[in-house]
Amino acid sequence: MTVPRQPPEWAPHAFVWIGFPSHEEYWPDDLAEARAEVAAFARAIWANGRGEVVRLVAEGAEAVAAARRLAPFATIVEQALGDTWLRDTGPIVLHGDGPPLAMRFGFNGWGGKYEMPGDETIGRRLAEGAGLRVREADWILEGGAIDVDGTGLAVTTEECLLNPNRNRFLSRGEIEARLRVDLGLDRVLWLGSGLMNDHTDGHVDNLARFVAPGVIAIPEPAPRDPNDAVYRDAANRARRFGLEVAALPSPGEVVLDGAIVPASYMNFYIGNAVVAVPQYGAPNDAAAVAALQALFPDREAVGLRSDRTLVTGGGSFHCISQQVPA
Repeated sequence: MTVPRQPPEWAPHAFVWIGFPSHEEYWPDDLAEARAEVAAFARAIWANGRGEVVRLVAEGAEAVAAARRLAPFATIVEQALGDTWLRDTGPIVLHGDGPPLAMRFGFNGWGGKYEMPGDETIGRRLAEGAGLRVREADWILEGGAIDVDGTGLAVTTEECLLNPNRNRFLSRGEIEARLRVDLGLDRVLWLGSGLMNDHTDGHVDNLARFVAPGVIAIPEPAPRDPNDAVYRDAANRARRFGLEVAALPSPGEVVLDGAIVPASYMNFYIGNAVVAVPQYGAPNDAAAVAALQALFPDREAVGLRSDRTLVTGGGSFHCISQQVPA
């Protein structure tokens, strides 16, 4: 009997949920721009019907109408949700013997920093609405805190999963045991800290991503990169673990409204036909697209602007999406 396990992102998808910005209070100055970035991402990975089946998740009649207008190719799912970050609030779907299993973990607003109505229950509601079996876990885990290569190996950061604002009573060994039971993951690569000013407390999907079994992509620091030490430490830990490290460019220092933001090309999304790569108006934008194109020659790597609004919320395309494996 096959133990249910989280598949890698490059495995075929049945569809993808994408969070659609629905509340002006969360995007007071740039709601229209945020919606445009999300719709452009959805359109790119839909790829004129060659790629993903897209389900945009929106709350309220006005947001639903806007989603239909901007993304007529998508299915609109009307549900109460806090904000767009479905990687963290949505379910993680596993495959094994039998029908797919949606794991629903606890969620506390990224350590109590951003608690919004609807986020604690959106994962169960989406899974049940899609007809998936649901199992609840009794600990806190956000989807962006881990990445997997499909062999039972996960990568995460100590800053996030060992943070007392998530699961203060769980040790490293207890977290590894729960990852084994709940997601079928039997090995964990622990990285150190995440990016500067990342209010998720170091989500790994901004730092290091698997691109093949045993191969992990980590940024090569740019000149005067605010995350120089973080990237070098992550690459050293990965190599000591026995992994092959694929170096990707870094956008370097990206400043918005006078503050350094956690801009990262690592927040790419691997779709059925397209790899969507965040762009920041930085010198390495084109190089990042070319590097991911070389890593995924069977897909089209597409660069999409993410610097107008999404990065101000702390994430990009990976953070607002949650795929359901085929």
